[in-house]
Amino acid sequence: MTPGGQHLRTAWVSDRHLRLSLGDDMSLVTHRLVRTAFERLREAAIPGLRDLTPAYATLLVTFDPATLDARRAESDVAGALRGFDESADSMPARLVEIPVCYEGECGPDLDDVARLLNLARGEVVSLHSGTEYFVHFIGFSPGFPYLGGLPSVLTTPRLERPRVRVPAGSVGIAGGQTGIYPQSTPGGWRLIGRTPARLFDANRDPPSLLTMGNRVRFVPIGLDAFDAMNAANARTGGP
Repeated sequence: MTPGGQHLRTAWVSDRHLRLSLGDDMSLVTHRLVRTAFERLREAAIPGLRDLTPAYATLLVTFDPATLDARRAESDVAGALRGFDESADSMPARLVEIPVCYEGECGPDLDDVARLLNLARGEVVSLHSGTEYFVHFIGFSPGFPYLGGLPSVLTTPRLERPRVRVPAGSVGIAGGQTGIYPQSTPGGWRLIGRTPARLFDANRDPPSLLTMGNRVRFVPIGLDAFDAMNAANARTGGP
C-alpha cells in the first residue's frame, strides 16, 4: 500500500501496529514527511486508532486490537494521507536556546571525544554549540529529544559499557545525533555537557520543554552560571 505516493511504505508489524516508512535517513526532508503524516493522522477520526509514535523515518500507528479491521484501517490511513507528500510541513519552527555547561564534571566524556576525533576540547564545544539542531521526535524517556543536525565531524560511537546512572540534564552524542537526558537514567551516549534547564516537568503545561519540530541551539555557559541557574531552579521550581 502506498497511499501517499513514492515516499510511503507500510507494513503490519504486529496484530495492532501498522508501520509507515517515509524514508531511509535522518534528513529534514524525511522529518517533514513524518511530521505531516503524524499531523494528518492525529486530526483524522480513524476508528480504533490509539497512538502515533514518530521516529526519524517511520511512524508507528497503534490500533485497538479488539476493534481492529485491518482492511478498513489501511483504507482509512490511505485516505488521511492522500497527497501528504505534496504538502509536507514547511511551517517555521520555534527556536529554543538551551544553556549548556561544557566544563568540569558537566562533560565527563568531552576529553575522550576530543581525543577520538583528533580535535581540541574547545573545537568540540565550538562545533557542538555552533550548530542549529532539529527535534525529530521525543522518546526513550519523557521529554528526551532526538536531535538531528550534528556536524559529521562530531560523529562518535556510543560507550562500550553504558552508565548505570546519567545525571539529569546531561547532553550527549551518539553516532550522528545529539540529545539531552531529562531524568537520571541509564545511558550509553557520550556526555559532553550538562544543562540546568528542566526538559520535563509533569507539573508544567506542556510538561516537555521541547516538542517535535522545534529548532534548538546550545548556548555555552560557565560552571558558576550553571550552579546559579540550578540553584534558582531549585528555589522557584522552574524553568
